Amino acid sequence: MTRVLAFYLPQFHPFAQNDAWWGKGFTEWTNVTRAKPVVPGHYQPHLPADLGFYDLRLPETMAAQAKLASEYGISGFCYYHYWFSGQRILERPVNDMVALGEPDFPFCLCWANENWTRTWDGRSGQVLLGQNYSEDDDRQHIEALIPYMADRRYIRMAGRPLLLVYRTELMPQPERMAQTWRKAAQQAGLGDLYLVRVEGFAGGVDPRSIGFDAALEFAPDWRRAGRIYFNKWQRLKSYLGLFPNGYFEHRFADYRKMMELMLAKPDPSYPWFRCVTPGFDNSARRKTDATIFINGTPDHYQNWLTEIARRELASTRPADEKLVFINAWNEWAEGNHLEPDQKWGHAYLQATRNALQAAGVS
Repeated sequence: MTRVLAFYLPQFHPFAQNDAWWGKGFTEWTNVTRAKPVVPGHYQPHLPADLGFYDLRLPETMAAQAKLASEYGISGFCYYHYWFSGQRILERPVNDMVALGEPDFPFCLCWANENWTRTWDGRSGQVLLGQNYSEDDDRQHIEALIPYMADRRYIRMAGRPLLLVYRTELMPQPERMAQTWRKAAQQAGLGDLYLVRVEGFAGGVDPRSIGFDAALEFAPDWRRAGRIYFNKWQRLKSYLGLFPNGYFEHRFADYRKMMELMLAKPDPSYPWFRCVTPGFDNSARRKTDATIFINGTPDHYQNWLTEIARRELASTRPADEKLVFINAWNEWAEGNHLEPDQKWGHAYLQATRNALQAAGVS
């Protein structure tokens, strides 16, 4: 059995911090709806179809998402989880889902342990909420996570709760945290954890060397993004007003080349899971310096997912430890979503189902 998990962004409801930082009622939809094409033919804005501009405070929304995902072969959601030295944000959707016991759909958590900044990239700009790591915070954090991992729907690997950390390279002592977390989970009766470090920015680290069990490549892998599509002369022409300004103000890359480069990556010597993405375009969040992948289609995505699912099915891992990740279910402001939009409808969902059937996964 190979399970397919989709990353899930919970920022589609108002909450106090966003009201203070961005204005009353701000949600991710605010970014999505104000996006515009930056060059002729650029697909923006991405507007939802079937599910509309939903509010994750409504349980009916999460039920509809789970139903749709299940129908097209998604095995579960990996919810982003936000923790800043005891302060949580964006926790309501998962809290409500656990409290209600519905929808009956598997889930796990990924700690997005970057600083929360005004540019949403965790790297630059004004820091709104910062990370401060300590042994005491490690203990408080895992104690807060235990009720989620105790839920009957929580995803397990060989009986061990699956827990991801987005950027272990930002931690001064990730092995200390891993040891603290494992001990607390065992004392709570959950057994050992299955810890996965995400290789979003720093690959090549054996996760076992920091007390983790496996690593996950992230798509797009920025080290395999391919060359910028428009060269320096074309960008110069844009700067001089001979091309649209968008070619100068943003970075463009080819989805197909990125896919080829990621497929060509050799398997590392440590346990490692693959990830695919239907696309990427964060110009909804950035007026300049966005990264926009062009030439992405459901067919290209389907071919990529088919190959990755075949490889995972053929791997020597035990059947209940085979995973493929998709980035993402609903990252609307980054242009990578399986949820239906007004341009493609169900095409990416259908491509997901086609790929898994072709690979023999479902």
